[in-house]
Amino acid sequence: MRWIQKLSEFVRSQPDVFRFLVFGFGGYIVWHLSYEEYLKPATLLDEYVTQHLITSTEWVMESLGYLVNAYFQATDGIFRTRVGIAGAQGVFVGPSCDGVVLFALFAIFILSFPGHWLRKAWFIPLGIAVIHAANVFRIICLLWIQLYFGEDAMTFNHDYTFTLFVYSIIFLLWYLYATKGVNGLLEMRSGTEMTST
Repeated sequence: MRWIQKLSEFVRSQPDVFRFLVFGFGGYIVWHLSYEEYLKPATLLDEYVTQHLITSTEWVMESLGYLVNAYFQATDGIFRTRVGIAGAQGVFVGPSCDGVVLFALFAIFILSFPGHWLRKAWFIPLGIAVIHAANVFRIICLLWIQLYFGEDAMTFNHDYTFTLFVYSIIFLLWYLYATKGVNGLLEMRSGTEMTST
């Protein structure tokens, strides 16, 4: 019974923290179950996100003067899962690498955090776009590493360096939201200007 009393005291003294924990963990469980049981098997969400990652990567690589590997284009079927450039084996972009789960984790954190819904309504899509762009950048870098340094270097950087990179981007976005980010900086700046005049 004592732990119930302690939990009750914690809820009364830290309602925002308790709300964040309940909505955060609850939201993740709901997302995980709905994703694994419905979204993944019944929709083409992962396929469309992967397709966009691949076409965006190819567009950037072609813009930089690299020849995109036509073999991958011809053998993938309706939805593309591989991207490569001439002189390298190329990389496979699977469901675990497309970023959809990261989009959900980011959105759940923002939704669970205290704040105005209007601010969440624009920050969540912006954050998802930034995470997606970071993932495109990650694939481009992996192709370069594979081309210039070989398969082992690409595997190491895939498993460690770019995992840390993408999670750092998400953490930075969370931090910006939690500390008011751009809005907070603008408020601080306008407050400084007002005091200096």
